[in-house]
Amino acid sequence: MTPPVALDIAVIGAGMAGLACADALAAQGANVSVFDKGRGPGGRMSTRRLATPLGEAAFDFGAQYFTVRDPGFAEQVNEWAATGIAARWPVARDDAWVGVPRMNAVIRAMADRHTVRFEALVKGLLRQPDGRWRLVGDGLDAPPFDAVVLALPAEQTAPILTLHDFELAKAALFAKSQPCWTAMYAFAERLPHPAGVVRDTGIIAWAARDSDKPGRSGPESWVVQATPQWSQLHLEDPVEAVDSALLAALRTVSGAPDAQPVASAIHRWRYALSAGTGIGSLWNPRLGLGACGDWLLGPRVECAWLSGRHLAARMLERSRRVA
Repeated sequence: MTPPVALDIAVIGAGMAGLACADALAAQGANVSVFDKGRGPGGRMSTRRLATPLGEAAFDFGAQYFTVRDPGFAEQVNEWAATGIAARWPVARDDAWVGVPRMNAVIRAMADRHTVRFEALVKGLLRQPDGRWRLVGDGLDAPPFDAVVLALPAEQTAPILTLHDFELAKAALFAKSQPCWTAMYAFAERLPHPAGVVRDTGIIAWAARDSDKPGRSGPESWVVQATPQWSQLHLEDPVEAVDSALLAALRTVSGAPDAQPVASAIHRWRYALSAGTGIGSLWNPRLGLGACGDWLLGPRVECAWLSGRHLAARMLERSRRVA
């Protein structure tokens, strides 16, 4: 039997990759602390809630669903399904899964197993003379760590890695993500679109009736995601202009030219879709510094999970050799 790993590890980012890494590390005895700049877990599997005259509306405004190919991830998804926090959504595609009652349900369940500090923006890392790491950021008073995991988009990972390991940083510097403008609309009446899913039509890459997903309730709710090309072209446009364009596009494809939302919100994902480098993870055992995320494999939820587990396996192998 492999002895437990007695390490203090900081994971920066409470999304799928970071929490999957934390799960695997903690299972072998590591002391894991997770930090995230947001108000709650989720990353690109986050859910936004809006108050409306018809009750609260909830929107999965990042990842719309996830699929399963890897046997290990399939086992994990089956566990989520058995506990009722994941279910199939065949309207999207035959092998589509979603969190229940919201996409972030699986992320919240993962985060609940760890010590997570939210609204903690880590701006950098300071390596001490003894080889341990201190987190640099406003109001951060965490103790030093033996190792640090960066579970962030490539564009946020690169500046931190550059100061400590430029060879690792190169992978992040060359991994470019595509942006995505996302709109969320709640309506008093059901839009006439029969299928409830729209793909690759005009400026819309994806639009879906979120309120029809398994376990959902509340008013008629739609998520509309612009194409990467349109999002890049209009990346710095005023929110009002983006709102107008996406609402007009939804009205056209849904067959409801006069539909007026009772509540709405717009979100700009600067780092929405990763190309995927195929590396799996980044790890410098001498420094105790690594990175994981879907950008190291591919633009799918499963890839984020696999990347986190891949990095944890490399970290645990190093610690076992040292022991």
